[in-house]
Amino acid sequence: MFAIISDGGCDFSNKEVLKHGIQVVPFYINIKEDTSIREGIDMSKEEYFNLLINEKGLSPKTAQPSPQDYLDVMEAHLSEGKDVLILTISSKLSGSNQSANLAASMALETYPERKVEVVDSLNASVGQGLILTEIINMRNDGISLEDTIMITSEIIKTTSVYFTLETLEYLKRGGRVGSTTALVGGILGLRPILQLVNGEVSQLDNVRGKKKVLNLMSEAIVAALMDQKDNVNLAVGHILNETDASAFKQLVCSSLDTQFATPLVEIGAAIGTHTGPGAMAFAYCKKYEEVMGIAKKLAKAS
Repeated sequence: MFAIISDGGCDFSNKEVLKHGIQVVPFYINIKEDTSIREGIDMSKEEYFNLLINEKGLSPKTAQPSPQDYLDVMEAHLSEGKDVLILTISSKLSGSNQSANLAASMALETYPERKVEVVDSLNASVGQGLILTEIINMRNDGISLEDTIMITSEIIKTTSVYFTLETLEYLKRGGRVGSTTALVGGILGLRPILQLVNGEVSQLDNVRGKKKVLNLMSEAIVAALMDQKDNVNLAVGHILNETDASAFKQLVCSSLDTQFATPLVEIGAAIGTHTGPGAMAFAYCKKYEEVMGIAKKLAKAS
């Protein structure tokens, strides 16, 4: 059985990490010039986002884990004779994947008989979390590391992630939009709908009003999943917005006449620094059994 490591982009809670027997390498958040924290360790998510709300002048920056951070976590597994799979946030959003690959190369110099596979999720937050969940399921079901890597690459292709923001203020703080755009968006009540496409953020639309945004998002997801609802997993995430997130998930489940076992996700600081409190996200991907079944059918056909 191989060991599973993810960076903090997966937004797993500490409870989930312990339950599934995995390890998470956190991102760093540079709050001020002389103050840096590790997300989820030195400060809880709720404490961090309340800090953002209450200290208007803060413009924190995120920083990826170092190669040494990954090495420190891998060491115990490799010394016990285990192979390792590392899942990272999209390489187009962070240098975490590069750090993981450097760490893997360094580790294999000491443990040449072992395998360390680094997987670029091309996702973040709830999307990365769903992919990680399928990897955990494969490990628990005895799927080999090699087959898990192959199946995961196909799962990634089926994963879609969408975000909507409460405000443009935090994109402005991070330099992602200008002050004028943020001001006009606030006056008009515009809420951007963002999508991850090939690992990069793409803006789909600006919609006026929260209710309209949530209705549009629920309609889109129901249309996309109606014919495959039993073959996919879905996750809904939020930042200090549990009421809306729970209502949104229930609306989708009711419309599809099904239930998804994944709990609501509290989005972490790695993504939340740029989206800000009030943000919501949803993602879906095919279950590994479905992907594996399609692959077997194609192999027989050929």
